This record gives sequence, structure tokens and C-alpha cells, in this order.
Amino acid sequence: MSAPTVSVPVGALVAWLGRWQELVARDRDHLTELDKAIGDADHGLNLDRGLTAVIEALRENPPATLDALGRSVGMTLVSTVGGASGPLYGTLFLRFGTAAGATGSVDAAHLADALRAGVDGVAARGRSGAGDKTMLDALLPAVSAFEDAARSGPVAAAAAATNAARAGRDATAPMIARRGRASYLGERSVGHLDPGAASAALLVEALATALAEDG
Repeated sequence: MSAPTVSVPVGALVAWLGRWQELVARDRDHLTELDKAIGDADHGLNLDRGLTAVIEALRENPPATLDALGRSVGMTLVSTVGGASGPLYGTLFLRFGTAAGATGSVDAAHLADALRAGVDGVAARGRSGAGDKTMLDALLPAVSAFEDAARSGPVAAAAAATNAARAGRDATAPMIARRGRASYLGERSVGHLDPGAASAALLVEALATALAEDG
């Protein structure tokens, strides 16, 4: 017997961004230290600044639909986060919003489709994939886990996605970076977690927390 259909309102997804901002603020220095080892040493600082701007924008103009949410978040991240992460996370939310559409709520299956569209947008924008030691190593297994568990409802699906994202993040440590600034280090990138995968795992964790709180 299938689980009853549960709708996720746009307000719960606004709360998702709030939870992500809190987690990034908490781990800002850790994310920056990870980036110091293989990047520009600014990932935590940049993302914290961008998400602070996102929360302010959502507070000033609360979105009524998921496409409006995606546009607001995506455009704010693109304009406020430096380096590669701004365009990549911005693309994720712009594609997410377009796929979700002009609706005030989604069920788990529709949410899975929107998340997949966002992650596919990241892959296309970054010309990268699994095993390249990027945020996709957390995002790709997370969205696959969400899709696989969607029939159990959004809360269970997001919990499964969180576990997959954390495992994907941890799996970046032994990888040789093949994209971004870290790729210049070659084998010297081995032994370090990818900072983008770390912040992406926080993004998925924040979704699970927000959905669980929404019930």
C-alpha cells in the first residue's frame, strides 16, 4: 500500500533556505579551511555572504510559488557569491524553480523532478560529473536517493538523500580533483574533502530538517 500523498508548501522550501543559511554560518570557517587546502580559501565566507543576502531577499519579497522562489534564490546567489559556487548554486535553484513551476506546493515526486533538474543544471554548467571531486559528488547520490525513496513521502526521501549526500561528501577525500582550481593540484588534492561537496551536503541536510519540521 502506497503512502498518502503529502504536499510540500513553498513556505517549507523557504524554511529550507533558512536552515541552509544557518548551517553554512555555523560551518563557515570549516568550509573556508577546506577550500584553503585545495582552492581559494573563500568558499565558506562567500557562501555565507550570499545566503545572508538570499534570506534578506526572501524576507523582503516572500515568494508565493516555487518558480518565484527559484528565481529569487538563484539570481541572488549568482550576484552575491564569488568564484564558481555562485553560478553553480544559482543555476541549481534557477533550474529547480523552472521545473517546479508556478505552483504553491509540490508532492515528493514533483519535488524529486525539480531537484533532478537543478542538479542536472549544475552538471551542465560545470561540465562535470560524478568522481570529479566537486559538489556533484554529494548532489548526484542525494537526488538519486530522494527519487528512490519518494514513494515514502518527502520527509523520508530527504532523510535518505541526506545520508547519501554525506557519504558522497566523504568519498571526495581520496579523489583526485578533475575540475576547478583544485584540479591544478593533481595528486596533491588527494586527502582533502571537497568544500563544494561539503556545502552541498549541508544543503541536503537543511532540506531534510525543514521538511521534518513542516511535518
